[in-house]
Amino acid sequence: MTKIWKESGFVNDDPWVIETEEAKAGSNEKAIVGLDAFLEQTAAGASGLGVLISPADDVTRLTPHLDRVALVAVAFPAFNDGRAFSHASLLRTRLGYAGEIRAVGDVLIDQIPLMLRCGIESFAVTNATALKRLAEGRLPGISNHYQPTAKPSANANSYSWRRVS
Repeated sequence: MTKIWKESGFVNDDPWVIETEEAKAGSNEKAIVGLDAFLEQTAAGASGLGVLISPADDVTRLTPHLDRVALVAVAFPAFNDGRAFSHASLLRTRLGYAGEIRAVGDVLIDQIPLMLRCGIESFAVTNATALKRLAEGRLPGISNHYQPTAKPSANANSYSWRRVS
């Protein structure tokens, strides 16, 4: 069972559906399509779509269309594939994307704080341990950071390398 989680808690009635050959968005749902399908449909005049960025996709292909992207879903197909961290960071810092970025796939509790720092705002969580810990409000954290990211720390003193007088 997949649940959508944001820093404010679990989301009820999320309208987004990742479209596949077997599953299509219904009348009250919004579609998330692959990058190539998104570019084709956008060229044909479609709007209000979400786009799924797979690890091998070139996220910079979205640059001319970022104003028409309702949601970007970055795929984490396995624990050891972190390319979606780079995709999220590029979207926020270099491309200036201000919309929602969602982590989908193998979303684990230990990675969520790092995903938040990269600019990911929502999470499609299926892992039982992650669901339990998020429901309990037990999000792991790191108090000191070695480098700034897309989402800066609220505490300026948390950067171990920064001297603040």
